[in-house]
Amino acid sequence: MALKLLQRLSVGVHLGSVFPAAWPVCVACLHASAGRCIFTGGCRRLQPSRGTRSLTAVVRDPSFVGTLGDSAPRFRLTQRHGPADKDERDFHKRLNDCSSSSQVLKVLRSSTAVSDGAAAAALHRLADLEREEGENPCLRDPSVLEDHAVRALCLQLECDSRLLSDSALMSALLACTRLYIDPWSTLMVRLLSESQERLEGGDLSVSQLCTLGRAALAVEGSRGAMLAEVMAQIQKAAPSQWSLDELVAVYQLLRSGAALDGKYRDLLNTMHAHAVTVAPSMDEVAVSGLLGALKDLDQTQATPLVIQLCKRAVRHLPHFSDEQLAAVLAALMHFGHSDRYLVEALERRVSAAAFTCHPETLTKATQFLSRRNILSPAVLDAVAESFVYRADGYSTGQIARQIAPFGKLAYLPPNAGELFRKVESILRTRFSQFQPRTLLRLLHSCILVERFPVNFVSKVFSSFFLQQLQEEKNGMDRFVLAQLTQLYMTVKLECPFYEGPRLLPKYRVKSFLMPGHSLETTVEPQLDNSVKSGLVQLFGARSYFASKVLTPYCYTLDVEIKLDEEGYVLPASHQDVFKRIALCIDGQRRFSTNARRLLGSESIKQRHLQLLGYQVVQIPFYEFEQLRSKAAVSNYLHQKIFPHSYRLIW
Repeated sequence: MALKLLQRLSVGVHLGSVFPAAWPVCVACLHASAGRCIFTGGCRRLQPSRGTRSLTAVVRDPSFVGTLGDSAPRFRLTQRHGPADKDERDFHKRLNDCSSSSQVLKVLRSSTAVSDGAAAAALHRLADLEREEGENPCLRDPSVLEDHAVRALCLQLECDSRLLSDSALMSALLACTRLYIDPWSTLMVRLLSESQERLEGGDLSVSQLCTLGRAALAVEGSRGAMLAEVMAQIQKAAPSQWSLDELVAVYQLLRSGAALDGKYRDLLNTMHAHAVTVAPSMDEVAVSGLLGALKDLDQTQATPLVIQLCKRAVRHLPHFSDEQLAAVLAALMHFGHSDRYLVEALERRVSAAAFTCHPETLTKATQFLSRRNILSPAVLDAVAESFVYRADGYSTGQIARQIAPFGKLAYLPPNAGELFRKVESILRTRFSQFQPRTLLRLLHSCILVERFPVNFVSKVFSSFFLQQLQEEKNGMDRFVLAQLTQLYMTVKLECPFYEGPRLLPKYRVKSFLMPGHSLETTVEPQLDNSVKSGLVQLFGARSYFASKVLTPYCYTLDVEIKLDEEGYVLPASHQDVFKRIALCIDGQRRFSTNARRLLGSESIKQRHLQLLGYQVVQIPFYEFEQLRSKAAVSNYLHQKIFPHSYRLIW
């Protein structure tokens, strides 16, 4: 095995140190930049034990002579006392406060001494700031690795890898993988070789094993031998024997890809059972980390754990960082779970921080409400206010996702005029930046709340835009065609002054009701049957009304009733009709979960049916469920359908 072969190589780099004859020299010393053997108890090369290591530190060495030039920072490892705890905390705080890689480099250059763990943390911070996630992950600015401070630090980690503590070694290796350093570079080979040796020693803690496992995943993939050994050692102890930090670390390792293809299912189930018992003691880092891991691992069977974590999230919600809150909300959306107390805490958080929190966090908050059909004026009003002032700095995806909930929940904030003027201004200046599907979703959200983007519809119906839609990753599926059709219908019905291009018939659908993602909500069977039974009792026969009628205008009617000129009910099969009544049997799924307000998709349907000449009669579930007898149902339906005529007794 190539890795084991590399372990046997005594690859050394002499860094120009001077070794007096009075001091014995060993291979380990040649890998260090110290002037003599630094092991008071004998050279590590002669000691097979991998027990506790003394504190090491990375110190700038002004006398270091290397290959980086005279202006480069100099670092060396020493077992003298490392930085004081206060200095160490200050260094980590300065790192965390950095918002750019140049600031991290400045912190490195200004530090006189840092521990090996802090050195690894600096590399992690560079990765945090420079990594570009996506289909082709890379560094935003690869030249950061050519900086003298980074090169000097990496060179010393390479040369003195045997001097690093277990935690620092694993952390440095993981940081190198996050920075996409070549796995066959000398630095990576040294770190991997030393990590393999310590892994075989069997003395690594669960947290250290998890860090090593994540690095092994990046280098070898999920089928690598090192990862398999890591997982074998992790499972030597039951999850109930792990600390809370170790439990979170194992979840993160499995989340990173170790549990692909259903691996370690039994281990996960055992972890879930244990996590439920310790959830009440979890801090905000553990709660957000576990929820994110459960989402990425798609652990739909862990509902009891999700519920416990959601309850714990309510307490921590004021203290979550923006990134943690976004992760929590994304997980709750994935599992379809919400909590009234969580919504109240979210309202307080967003109302107080709408102008300062990260745009993606605001976006996740509105998405959460939209996905769960929760109408929260407090959150939506705060988002609308901040949107007017901050939207110029948002990505096009964030703009569309923040506006979409207003359409889906059919809610107009107090500053609706300013909000949609801002949307129009952004579309005017950044139209070409929007992906076709994102733009269509934004415009469709506007028409749900009667805000008509007439100035941009002509571009959407152009052959160039439609071709772009077809060339996107998922092509032009039925849902996209349905959105285009409804946008076209809205322009025809509600904007008669529009004289731009028309949507060609080949891009129109015949029905908005379709399996899966649909522009209409199907009627609830139990409520539907109850209403139809009442109609049979009211009319005397089933032949006097039709159900699930597809109109020429793409909408499906729950019940259609036909009348003649004198207002008499005609058989459903009759063709010569004077007036049509559309009965909308609105179950719970057509309303917001916490308010008796129709969703945007149902509001626009009823609005369009009225414009098309139908008399729309709404039968909401909360009224119908209060009826306790057949007579009450008949009287209710008669008053709804024929409010100005007498009740007929059959």
